[in-house]
Amino acid sequence: MLLAVGTLTALPVPPPRAVGPAAARTAMALAPLVATVPGAAAALAVVLADAAGLGPLVAAVLALATLALVTRGLHLDGLADTADGLAASYDRQRALDVMRRGDTGPAGAATLVLVLLLQAAALAQVLSGGGTRIALVVALAAVAGRMALPVACTRGIAAARESGLGFTVAGSVGLRLTVPSVAATLLGCGLLAALAGLPWWHGVLAPAVGLLPVAALLLRARRRLGGVTGDVLGAAVELCVTAVLVTLAALG
Repeated sequence: MLLAVGTLTALPVPPPRAVGPAAARTAMALAPLVATVPGAAAALAVVLADAAGLGPLVAAVLALATLALVTRGLHLDGLADTADGLAASYDRQRALDVMRRGDTGPAGAATLVLVLLLQAAALAQVLSGGGTRIALVVALAAVAGRMALPVACTRGIAAARESGLGFTVAGSVGLRLTVPSVAATLLGCGLLAALAGLPWWHGVLAPAVGLLPVAALLLRARRRLGGVTGDVLGAAVELCVTAVLVTLAALG
């Protein structure tokens, strides 16, 4: 749990004494649960924005900014680096080197801007359709997005390199743990949707749809990079969040 909280949030927690397979497995399986922390903070930002008389677009941007702040922008950084690496017309090793450098190139910048715009627009559309409790949709998206982590770390999905976060957690979650983690997340999202005033099944369908771009990314990373990295995991989270919000907006 300490590894999950320390990695996925900005909360000041002591580091685990050792990061072995068991700690990695637990951290990834509990990622959706840990996401309730940034999700709750972002939902509070929406409530405060509404109380201040701000419109849904401003509330949506404030919510996304809060998510980025509480998670230290970790997943957004991974999204940009992954876009740069996958767009680079280099061999596997040079693509990994591009991702490791950390400076954002044209593909990363464009992807980051477009994804954030899409998230903000979709979230604003959802927020415009309800009262204060619709703010829980932000928590739903945050929790659902982290469901990508146990899926991306399921046993059989290799690490692209022999160092870094990706190497530590890749393949650490057995299928017998991935399935319950995903099922519990879907049930929790269904409950959040109901509490937000939406049909409960919206909270189940949207996260399920969110796994589609995650699957596409994992296939691409396997072919292009040989497996996943920490950046790929971050990108998976952001793509899942985006698909969840767009699906909720489409469902109305």
